[in-house]
Amino acid sequence: MLIATGVLMNLPTDQLESARVDGAKPFQIFKSITMPYLLFVTGPTLVTDFVKNINNFNVIYLLTQDVYTTTNQAMANSQAKEVDLLVTWLFRLTQDYYNYKMASAIGIIVFIICSVFTLVAFNRMIKGDREGTYQ
Repeated sequence: MLIATGVLMNLPTDQLESARVDGAKPFQIFKSITMPYLLFVTGPTLVTDFVKNINNFNVIYLLTQDVYTTTNQAMANSQAKEVDLLVTWLFRLTQDYYNYKMASAIGIIVFIICSVFTLVAFNRMIKGDREGTYQ
């Protein structure tokens, strides 16, 4: 929140003023000036936080250790629990069941999800050709 408010306080006032003089409505100013600037500056942080939350191992694993027992037979066959994330399931497969084949497949899936999101996010909201606009 502090980063977002700091970025909003440093919006280029000359662009906002020229947009108002040209007759742009507040929504047009937000859509064309404010939001691209905000995403350009805070985009890398948003991508990092998304990937960090996908790999949020410690909270799920430590708080649900030996709390939930799986009654679903499909989950029991896959050695997963109802509260597992992909990362905690991967850890459980390698440390408790020594199922490295399934764990490596899950690791590749996690990598693909994170890399696709990162590439799409950087290509759509943090385009490098706009860097000169925001300096």
